[in-house]
Amino acid sequence: MKKLSARRRHPLAAIVVLLLALACTGGLYAVFAPADKAQADETAQSLAIDEGKKLYAVGCASCHGTGGQGTTDGPSLVGVGAAAVDFQVATGRMPAQQPGAQVPRKKNIYSQAEIDQLAAYIASLGAGPSIPSEEKYSTEGADVAEGGELFRTNCAQCHNFTGKGGALTNGKFAPTLEDVDPKHIYEAMQTGPQNMPSFPDTTLTEQNKKDIIAYLDAVNGDETVDPGGLSLGGLGPVSEGLFGWIFGLGSLIAVAVWVAARTAKAKKS
Repeated sequence: MKKLSARRRHPLAAIVVLLLALACTGGLYAVFAPADKAQADETAQSLAIDEGKKLYAVGCASCHGTGGQGTTDGPSLVGVGAAAVDFQVATGRMPAQQPGAQVPRKKNIYSQAEIDQLAAYIASLGAGPSIPSEEKYSTEGADVAEGGELFRTNCAQCHNFTGKGGALTNGKFAPTLEDVDPKHIYEAMQTGPQNMPSFPDTTLTEQNKKDIIAYLDAVNGDETVDPGGLSLGGLGPVSEGLFGWIFGLGSLIAVAVWVAARTAKAKKS
């Protein structure tokens, strides 16, 4: 009887074995799960690049070359980054209908998933600015006053002080920034599309870009109130001067003619 009782297991032995098994399982998961996740992400990225390459061959290669090296009809895309692709394609500027001084914004023909695939392929050709996360272009925590000062210093020369746009040389123009997705404004500052210079983080920080986006939302938002009344497009002294010449001077001429006619009638009578 003593030998049988000596061989009897401790009541806590089963619990200890269970805990050891769970610990081993957790350790194995910690070792293998991150690798599996990384491998899955890499596979998904490879698939996106492959699909993007197919889309590129159909819609972009005729101008930009089969490998993105560029041709006489389109610049090289090596190193432009995913952000440039997202901006150009999502705003409908690319693919372009025809070459010209400037490619205008139009309705895009790709879904966001297809744009992401194109961006993945172009990004694989060379490092460049990535598509920003929503946190970067959100106006939360932005300084509107600082954004206004930055915009007037760096952008108003072309886009007008409220972002209404304006004419440039040789048929080019700075487009209006009304109703433009904040993500695309951020990407434009990152990449410098067409005639616009680029503003990397070394020139305008992420916070600076966020402040500028907040300023544009403040002056062009749906709830923006214009205390001055008729804004005449917000184009500044050109439109205001034209209004003054046509309506102001025209009104003065009309009054002068009326006064002269009344005076002539008075003399005849």
